[in-house]
Amino acid sequence: MGKFVNNVTEFNKYCEDNEVEFIDFRFTDIKGAWHHISYRASAVDDGMLEAGIPFDGSSIEAWQPINESDMILKPDVGTAFMDPFTADSTVIIICDVYDIYKNELYAKCPRSIAKKTLKYMEEQNIGDEAYFGPENEFFIFDDVQIWTGVNQSGYRVDSEEGEWNSGTSYDDIGNMGHRPGTKGGYFPTMPTDTMVDLRAEMMLLLEEVGLTVMLGHHEVAQAQGEIGIKFGDMIEAADNVQKYKYVVKMVAHLNGKSATFMPKPLYGDNGNGMHVHQSIWKNGKNLFYKEGAYANLSDTALHYLGGIFKHAHAVAAFTNPSTNSYKRLIPGFEAPSILTYSSQNRSAACRIPYGAGEMATRIETRFPDSTACPYLCFAVLMMAGLDGIKNKDIPVGPMNEDLFELSLDEIRDRDIPQMPHTLREALEGLIGDNAFLKPVFTDDFIDTYQNYQFERQVHPDEGRPTAFEFSSTYSC
Repeated sequence: MGKFVNNVTEFNKYCEDNEVEFIDFRFTDIKGAWHHISYRASAVDDGMLEAGIPFDGSSIEAWQPINESDMILKPDVGTAFMDPFTADSTVIIICDVYDIYKNELYAKCPRSIAKKTLKYMEEQNIGDEAYFGPENEFFIFDDVQIWTGVNQSGYRVDSEEGEWNSGTSYDDIGNMGHRPGTKGGYFPTMPTDTMVDLRAEMMLLLEEVGLTVMLGHHEVAQAQGEIGIKFGDMIEAADNVQKYKYVVKMVAHLNGKSATFMPKPLYGDNGNGMHVHQSIWKNGKNLFYKEGAYANLSDTALHYLGGIFKHAHAVAAFTNPSTNSYKRLIPGFEAPSILTYSSQNRSAACRIPYGAGEMATRIETRFPDSTACPYLCFAVLMMAGLDGIKNKDIPVGPMNEDLFELSLDEIRDRDIPQMPHTLREALEGLIGDNAFLKPVFTDDFIDTYQNYQFERQVHPDEGRPTAFEFSSTYSC
């Protein structure tokens, strides 16, 4: 699929052909959330598209102070696509954020940071193209209830696929009894897979908004699905994640259901990951490819991976940025928390896909999840990888055994490194290890990011008693 327009002239023609009534400008905050402002199409001219759209940066969390709140959205017209969900014809344009005080791309804009990362790679004469292929998994629930307060907190999610509904009486149609069960959801057909038509609708709409869709299927957990889309360059791939999440959530919502990319919404079942495939190219050659080497993986690829593993705790602060992320990264649920690599082995933190020639040789980091801001996730992985290339870091591996079968004592005895176990560990890792980010990430951004995560994730989570704590300690 790809782009619908390449420049302002083509954009204007696109709007005319689609009888556009509204132009919706979107940008991404440090959490990875999309924000937007809609203009009447008649109010937007070529000069505005060139100069940008003013907005209040102080109203976005962890951005500007109120005395320096004026900022500009710089539209990237090449990202334009029609919103398939609005009642009136609306075209969406993804924007970068511009700092009018420093006359440059805003240092806290994730998309701008990703662009600076690509520029840094080129300036270091390492590569001229970087391709990323994220795989975002999701859950579809029929009902979601969440409550929290001084004396209570809790949640309840429900799905007709849940094994907990095996004994439920349904007044309208009865209980049909076909359910995947815990860890039983990989590739079942209907009627066990209840989401075939829902995923199909998502896949068709993803193509409508410009993504190239490859496949769709039920995932391992109950109520879990995945849609595979084609890889792209770093910015395109991150833009596509934002579009992917928007479409999946909206299709579920309009069908009376709720989609979530939360890493671990179900206790005891598999969680949602965002596996990230990566490769760097130069002059049309894949720098990660070396014919005849282990999995055809070059020294450059191993050094890149070695950098990611060396900085894994700091990297995780961006690739796994929620407290819930670390409930997924525990043994036994296809969650790769052991920092090694392997061809074909999905229990390693990095898998090298099977049978790849030069065009397809790549690494697949399996620990990231979709609570990550995609621009920051990809940028941090690359910055760690480029640092590894510079310092010729070597990762542990390859290891082809089933790592899920190793006990914690065996992991420690063999000195196999692991991912951090909590978001606090990851953020403390970032505080102590961030020099590799400094060519692109500012001190102010790193400080703002870690403080924001402590205040909005770590401290509120650590300060709240849980239902399990009541069940295990109330009567002590």
